[in-house]
Amino acid sequence: MSTRLPMVAVVGRPNVGKSTFFNRIIGKRVAIVDDRPGVTRDRNYAKADWAGRDFFIVDTGGMLEDSDQALDRAVRAQALAAVEQADVILFLVDGREGLHPLDEIIGDLVRKAGKPLILVANKLDNLPQEEGHHDFWSLGLGEPAPVSALSGKGSGDLLDKVLEMFPDVLEEEVAENQIRVAVVGKPNVGKSSLVNRLIGEDRVVVSDKPGTTRDPVDTLLRYHGLGLVFVDTAGLRRQTKVKDSIEYYSSLRTDRAVYGADVCIVLVDATEDDLHAQDIRIVQSAWEAGKGVILLANKWDLVEKGTMTAPEWEKKVRERVPFLQWVPIVFISALTGQRIRKCLDLVIEVDSERRRRIETHEVNDVLEELVGRQPPPHHRGRRVKLKYATQVTVGPPTFAIFSNFPKALPAHYIRFLQNGFREAWNFMGTPIRLRIRGGKDR
Repeated sequence: MSTRLPMVAVVGRPNVGKSTFFNRIIGKRVAIVDDRPGVTRDRNYAKADWAGRDFFIVDTGGMLEDSDQALDRAVRAQALAAVEQADVILFLVDGREGLHPLDEIIGDLVRKAGKPLILVANKLDNLPQEEGHHDFWSLGLGEPAPVSALSGKGSGDLLDKVLEMFPDVLEEEVAENQIRVAVVGKPNVGKSSLVNRLIGEDRVVVSDKPGTTRDPVDTLLRYHGLGLVFVDTAGLRRQTKVKDSIEYYSSLRTDRAVYGADVCIVLVDATEDDLHAQDIRIVQSAWEAGKGVILLANKWDLVEKGTMTAPEWEKKVRERVPFLQWVPIVFISALTGQRIRKCLDLVIEVDSERRRRIETHEVNDVLEELVGRQPPPHHRGRRVKLKYATQVTVGPPTFAIFSNFPKALPAHYIRFLQNGFREAWNFMGTPIRLRIRGGKDR
């Protein structure tokens, strides 16, 4: 089953608290907040969750309908693009100031979108005594939801309503013998050329499904009895380089593709001496999302080679990004087809590692050996015991370790345990996660 996360767009006129609300929902300060209107110019988006349901939330710039300035027109265009892409719209107004003429104009725009909509009256910091939200009934957008983004009052009730408005079906049925593969990377590293080469070389395409306005193009390829669903995505640039709404929302759709993938093929340009910061951000985002990762150094046919060119390049990138020591690196040419078949074999192997399950007795044998080799440090003069461990899930492999002081284990010791599990089972190309818990007297 592949899942597409629903998207929530936060829109409204300047200085109604959209960025404060955005930060409140995601639980950290990402958007810049200031009393001056117009601070939010670039769009911010992040993954959020409520009541066990994940979704994307997008913070947009304040909309000024009557401004002729190019920047204001661009901000308005991107806000409208957010409305077009959204599954649910949150239209924020200032409950403290009351109804503003611009609220009526924006209200007409969001009403015409025909999307599920909640009118949110913000800045009501003295809830439940405040009644300023009732002034906004005249907009004809239903019952205004009173909130205080600053204190968080009312936000839980609002998010409950948002979840009720999500579409019932945001999943695509994928057969059990299919692997979903997102092909990601910076612009012009050869992502589409790679997918086209895969199709042209094997000549076994079962179906080509054109992408919708929300999703990149999927291509189903049959290989060794398995269906490999390749998702060709837009190139990802640094957020500050993304200027127009089309490119911005292409990057958002790429994030969705990564979230829905089993394995991410990250393409980089082998003609460059080292990974760029954006290459690292892309591969880290896939790794932190729990996806299998394969790094392909494309355009290898253009590289002037010596006897140790590939090993030296590989050593350099693995030293710069430590977790890449667990990620397979392949030097390919999408143009000539060099090592393309090896990529397909690796997709199957990495997906198998990501779904691998270790028997509980084997997990505990390895844990016992690791603790014997290096006991955990004491906590406030008391011995920290690691009593029992088991694998709780796959995709990625996740292990629960039960301790008498679960919060006392330092990060370096948890890394020691992760490395020990790697030594035992490798888990090539996939992250592993440890969850330290209390209880389990054994």
